[in-house]
This record gives sequence, C-alpha cells and structure tokens, in this order.
Amino acid sequence: MRSNDRNGDRNKRGSGGAGRNQPRGGRPRPEERRHPRTGAGTGSGGGGGGRGAGGSGGRSGGAAGRRGGDRPARPREYEARIEERNRERYAGRPAAPRAADAEGERLQKVLARAGMGSRRACEELIDQGRVEVNGRVVVEQGVRVDPDRDEIKVDGLTVTGQAHLFFALNKPAGVVSSMDDPEGRQCLGDYVQNRETRLFHVGRLDTETEGLILLTNHGELAHRLTHPRYGVVKTYLAAIEGPLPRDLGRRLKEGVRLEDGFARADSFRVVENHGRNYLVEVALHEGRKHIVRRMLAEAGFPVDRLVRTRFGPIALGDQKSGWLRRLTNTEVGQLMREVGL
Repeated sequence: MRSNDRNGDRNKRGSGGAGRNQPRGGRPRPEERRHPRTGAGTGSGGGGGGRGAGGSGGRSGGAAGRRGGDRPARPREYEARIEERNRERYAGRPAAPRAADAEGERLQKVLARAGMGSRRACEELIDQGRVEVNGRVVVEQGVRVDPDRDEIKVDGLTVTGQAHLFFALNKPAGVVSSMDDPEGRQCLGDYVQNRETRLFHVGRLDTETEGLILLTNHGELAHRLTHPRYGVVKTYLAAIEGPLPRDLGRRLKEGVRLEDGFARADSFRVVENHGRNYLVEVALHEGRKHIVRRMLAEAGFPVDRLVRTRFGPIALGDQKSGWLRRLTNTEVGQLMREVGL
C-alpha cells in the first residue's frame, strides 16, 4: 500500500515538474548550447514562455554572441587602430621609393665600373668623404646618380662613364694625322679601325713629327684641349745642330715673328749636348701648324727630328712607337680639370 502511495506521489511530482517545464519546450541539446545560431537565444527567450526559457535562452544566446560574434570583430578594430596610429606617426614623411621605381644607379656601382676599384673599395672612398656629386661631398651609402647628367669626382678628379673613350697613341713618323686618308697613306684611323665607337684626334701632328697624340669620342673635351683660351701646354723634344747662343731661350720666350704673327715659347732648356748636336725641350700652349719647327727655323736652327712628349698632364713616358694605350681614370680626370670640366 505504501509502495503504491510512493509511486503515486512520485508520478504527481514528475507530472508537476513536467508541467512546470513544459513551456520551455525541452532542454537544449548540448551541441545547441555550444554552437547556437545567431539570435536563437533571443528568439527563445522573447517567446513569452516561462522564466527559465527566457533566462536560459538569453544567457545561451548572449554567450554564443560573445564567443561567435564579438571575437572576429576585435582583430579588425585593433588593426584599424594600429593603421590609424601608423598614419599619424608617418604623416608628412616622403615615401621611400621602391627599388624598381628608383632612378639612377648606386654611386659605388658607377665608381666601380669607371675603374676606381671594387665596390667595397668604392664604398670606402665614400665613407672617407673623397667622393663628390654635383659639388657636394657624399658620405652616405646607397646614393643613386645618373652618370650621364651628374658630375662625379673622386679626390677632385672627374669620373667618366663607359660611354667616353680616351686613348694615347705614340704616333710614328710618316703617319698622317687624320682618321682617314683619301690618298691611301697610313693614318691614325689605322690604329683604331677595330673600334665600334667613332674616335677623333685631339689636335694634329705634322706627318714627320712623332710622339703623343690623344684620341677620344668626348667632343667637348677635345674642343677645350685645343682651344687657345684654355692654354693647354704641349712639350716637345727637338734635335738641332749648334752651337747655340746663350740667349736662344730668352729670344724664344720673348717671341719670334712669323708670317702669321708672333709665337712665344713658355719654356726652353737644353736636355743633351754631344758636340754640335743638341737636344732641346720646348714647351708652348699655342697650336698653330708647324709652330715649333717654324720658331726654331726662324731663330736659325732648323729641326732634324721632333717628338711631342707631353700634352697637358699626359706624358708619353716609355710608350713605344706605334703603341696605343687607354688612359687611366686618373689621367682623364686630370685632363678634365685642366680645362675646367
């Protein structure tokens, strides 16, 4: 009897509990609590059912909203704040050009190509403050330049690009000072005929005169080296017969009257003397035709042999007759400084 009463009370409590929980529509499944759809909790809670349903659904939906909805939005907001802060920090600063968009070449690369040394050695030249670009000393690495437009100097000497060529030829006697001779005689062009770039000679030497003559494709430099305004000195060795009067040097420096005007030597000295044979050195900045031969002949001493040994800062040295050599970058820089380039 007691057993039946207990079962009846248990059923009543069970039916009463079921009645109280009936509006909730059943407990949510575990997977629904963990992964609810957005707004599911709000709809369930706002359905006007029991207090438990609204509370349970609201709490579940709110938690799900915080876990599922807010978390993706936080990084976007954070990144936006970082981007805005960076814009404020770097506002007004010029943007660094990309390597592909940067103009010109790196300075150390240009110097290395011009023969100033390895790139590392050229970087050391920059660090030592020995390099100038357009009159300003460069001490930082990575500066870009345009070799065709920018003036680059090392130790005060201009650095030239690969486009310009400079040669020194020891012209033998009997060679015509022209790049082409219509009469078929040997000429300067015969020594550079394999060059793709057209070269031209700086000044002239008469056919029987030997010695140093410059060849280049740098038109402005060639023009200035031969223009009287720049007064580039040329030095010659002349073999004559004596005896020589003591005042010969003074007479040549004071000026000798020729058919086309006075001609003056810048310097004169006797180099060797063997009996009646003299080897004298004459330096002058004029470039008129046969000027040295005519001056000495007017003074009474015809020239037996004439050799040009120096053109400005460039010396013939021990270069053999008929040999062509390329000028060093230092020699080119000295030439340009001589005429203000």
